[in-house]
Amino acid sequence: MAEETKKTAAPEAAEEVAAVVSDVPVAEKEVPPQPEPEKAAEEGEKEKEKDEEAAEEEKVAESASFKEESNKVDDLVDPEKKALDEFKLLIQEALNNHDFTAPPPAKKEEEPETETKPKDEEEPKTEEKKEEELKIESCDAPLAETPAAVEKKVEEVKIESCDAPPAETPAVEEAKIESSEAVEEIKETIVHEVTPPCAPAAEEEAPPPPTPEEVSIWGVPLLADERSDVILLKFLRARDFKVKEAFSMLKSVVAWRKEFKIESLLEEEESAIVEGLEKVVFLHGVDKEGHPICYNAFGAFQDKELYNNTFGDAEKRGKFLRWYILLLEKNIRKFDFSPDSICTIVQITDLKNLPGLILFKKDFRQATNEALQLLQDNYPEFVAKQVFINVPWWYVAYNRLISPFLTQRTKSKFVFAGPTKTAETLFKYIAPEHVPVQYGGLSKDGEAEFTTADSATEETIKPAGKHTVELPVTEACTLVWEVRVVGWEVCYGAEFVPSAEGGYTWVVQKSRKIGPGDEQVVGCSFKIGETGKVVLTFDNQTSKKKKLLYRFKTKPSE
Repeated sequence: MAEETKKTAAPEAAEEVAAVVSDVPVAEKEVPPQPEPEKAAEEGEKEKEKDEEAAEEEKVAESASFKEESNKVDDLVDPEKKALDEFKLLIQEALNNHDFTAPPPAKKEEEPETETKPKDEEEPKTEEKKEEELKIESCDAPLAETPAAVEKKVEEVKIESCDAPPAETPAVEEAKIESSEAVEEIKETIVHEVTPPCAPAAEEEAPPPPTPEEVSIWGVPLLADERSDVILLKFLRARDFKVKEAFSMLKSVVAWRKEFKIESLLEEEESAIVEGLEKVVFLHGVDKEGHPICYNAFGAFQDKELYNNTFGDAEKRGKFLRWYILLLEKNIRKFDFSPDSICTIVQITDLKNLPGLILFKKDFRQATNEALQLLQDNYPEFVAKQVFINVPWWYVAYNRLISPFLTQRTKSKFVFAGPTKTAETLFKYIAPEHVPVQYGGLSKDGEAEFTTADSATEETIKPAGKHTVELPVTEACTLVWEVRVVGWEVCYGAEFVPSAEGGYTWVVQKSRKIGPGDEQVVGCSFKIGETGKVVLTFDNQTSKKKKLLYRFKTKPSE
């Protein structure tokens, strides 16, 4: 991906990174030897300048944020439009010349050292040279030496030989025969060797130009329509609109896809490649802008059997990469690549329960680095944002290890969130109904009363205070609702208050304190025969504000 802006992070992530930097081991905090008095002031000034530069870089990193660009050609600035047009011309020329499918040029064999060749090998060349000279001379010969003239001479020789007196000696006859054979030989030489180049050749029609080859990527032919423009813009942006570099990348991607056999890979089943990885990498819901969301839960590799089956040796790591590419390809094929549509994804990387040493294992690091390199080289601009959640204190060190494999444009899409800020960070980009329950949301797998189509409401419960939510009931019905407080440690209860005066209040759910390890989402279904309202009460006795999520709907009574 192209180098653009520097890596950004959420404000909370910046605070955590600062805390991490301060928590270095004691061995790294050893007091350095005191400098000499005359050098102390100079070193102090240098350290001050470094601190000012670091502070300036931090300000830049915090102020810079990645914003996804438009895929409409009309929205491009003039230099970008010009680059796109030049890119298309290069592609069209390559298609006309079949450069995309042409085999790589063969390596030139080293020429042997010059050696003294025997005379037998030189003679044929001399004869060839003489023969060429003969051809040239024959072409320049006067008109009398044309085939017609030669035939006339042959006839005259024959007539003379027929009119010769019979008293001629045998030697004369042999001379005549030899002269006749010589004439025939000259005739054949002229006819076969002189006639083709000297005779006026008929005008031959030029062969028709070859039909341009057809090349498709992710199901979209190159230079087909506006969908092709969307794909070409990905390559241009990945190379900062440097046309030649983008074209080189495109050719490399086409060659890699052929070598990797992507089309045949799409026919394979994911489970047939590696079993058990569906709980490590999976797609779930969309963000607030409509991008599909891909979750990477590396904590699942605590299972030693799964880890060994995935990274045990080079063959298994290769299967893991094939499985990952297959998953990615299948989901990319769901994009229609129209200029107004979404054609990027959001990556969520969960580092919860991930042992610190696993990221420093050679086999895991090799597979991770290779996967990152494949994605950067062959899937340009397919990630709109990369969010790291449940980030442990030691992850900054690992992030420094993989940073050399990433471009600045890629790192500018990064967002980091520690365990206490995970749900809050996700809710900035994803609606609660699309966030899985294990990450603080309301979305559950399998059959459920609510789906992602049922939007949720977010509210804040103040510290050391009570908060109520009223759900209106306008007719006899069955009211269904579900609530969640992120982190809980809150007392929750529900009751029904009728509209009629003097009506009795019904306790629907008795007030009780719910801890963080208890139920993630609390739901209820209550059949009501009169109008009124259901009042939900939340009592927060902690000193921290809480995030409240709830949604409800009514169903006709049976």
